[in-house]
Amino acid sequence: MEGDSMTAPGKTAINGSADGTTAASGKAGPSLRSIIQPGAVFHPELLDPRVADLIYWRDPKKSGAVLASLLVLLLSLAFFSVISVFSYTALMVLFAAISFRIYKNIKQAVQKTQDGHPFKEYLSVDVSLPADHVHSAVDVLLSQLNSTLAYLQKIFLVDDLIDTCKFGCYLWVLTYIGAWLNGLTVIILLVIALFSIPKAYEQNKSQVDQFLGNVQQQVNQVLEKIKAVIPIGGGGGGNKEKDQ
Repeated sequence: MEGDSMTAPGKTAINGSADGTTAASGKAGPSLRSIIQPGAVFHPELLDPRVADLIYWRDPKKSGAVLASLLVLLLSLAFFSVISVFSYTALMVLFAAISFRIYKNIKQAVQKTQDGHPFKEYLSVDVSLPADHVHSAVDVLLSQLNSTLAYLQKIFLVDDLIDTCKFGCYLWVLTYIGAWLNGLTVIILLVIALFSIPKAYEQNKSQVDQFLGNVQQQVNQVLEKIKAVIPIGGGGGGNKEKDQ
């Protein structure tokens, strides 16, 4: 438990998922269990190739367009209601589709061509959700939910005093973040981080892993000293000290 919060991004992605090794070795594609792990963004092989290409800027034009669209949408939600943003966005898409359809019809009439419906290739696309994929997603999400509930049970019932105190410190920090930022601002910052931190980590992987490894070692040493002084928690450090 002590090393979870400070583990290097690369190690978190591999060790945090039961399916990470298989995906990383190339024997199977990325699983949903791997994808929903926060550390998976630092391992492109654990992600859907299309998602990895976006956040790692394999195609700068496409990544820039997606990032700009997300920021425009989120900034719109900061000034307008969800209903207004949805309605205006849908109206713009609808207007563009109708305009393009009319333009293509006029062009076909003038050139006397029979190209047919301009969106015929998209009309044949199956947009229904596969039942097996939905069931798999629900199973994975349910497993994650149960793990989270079990963790919170141990935290709030003080199964380990150190872990509970650490969680309390996280909550205390969140109170300051909540006072400075609202939820939408946090989401905007997370989107910017998603499109910047993984790429920066990829370019400076060795230096970042070395730095985080040193920090993790220092944190573990401090926690071991605290557990040795406080005879409460899962470590049982106080009993060992008395036996010596």
